[in-house]
Amino acid sequence: MAKAEEKVSFTQRLKQIGMVFKFTAKQDKWFTPLVAAAILLPLAFTVVAVLLGWGWIWIPLGILTALLAVLIVLNLRSNAAMMNMMEGQPGAAGQLVEQMRGDWRVKQAVSATTQFDVVHMVIGRPGVILIAEGSPARVKPLLGEQKRRLSKVIGDAPLYDYIIGNEENQVPIRKLRMTLMRLPRNLSGKEVNNLDRALTALTARPQMPKGQLPKEFRPPRMPRGGGRMR
Repeated sequence: MAKAEEKVSFTQRLKQIGMVFKFTAKQDKWFTPLVAAAILLPLAFTVVAVLLGWGWIWIPLGILTALLAVLIVLNLRSNAAMMNMMEGQPGAAGQLVEQMRGDWRVKQAVSATTQFDVVHMVIGRPGVILIAEGSPARVKPLLGEQKRRLSKVIGDAPLYDYIIGNEENQVPIRKLRMTLMRLPRNLSGKEVNNLDRALTALTARPQMPKGQLPKEFRPPRMPRGGGRMR
């Protein structure tokens, strides 16, 4: 199902902006100086314009320009700070796609290893998209396995696959959003719904991670003596 847009009150919106300000200022040392410049430069120009007799209309225009400049700086620097924080974090790509605008249906970690290599499946207007995070040597077999499974279900729907990383033939996480947004819209909304239902049934059964299980995930040994389970 498409994600429903939640209504946010003005007070909640202000709290969210305040949280973004604090987060960005903590992550980005240039954020505070840039915000100060975004405020001071338009206001300084406004003061000069008023002193030169250009009219009091420049006061509200200067204030609105300063607010707009602050929002632009906040948007650009907060996105960069978020990408820097998410880079290298397991599962970050799936979370990023879930936060994107539009009808993107994310099924996180449809395949995984015990070394935190994961493959996410995304269903959207472009078709089916597999996004792998982790060691290329380990995620490529996972991608191949998922492609074989999906080929029996998706029919003629396009299938894309990406490995997140900064090496050749990989997609940096900071470019993932733009990469997905540039894909062609191959499917209608009805076709996306039908595909979602089919793949939800396919991925309903959880898969065991590939590789040797850590000790904390291994089942306990049965006591000797052949006791029966109820």
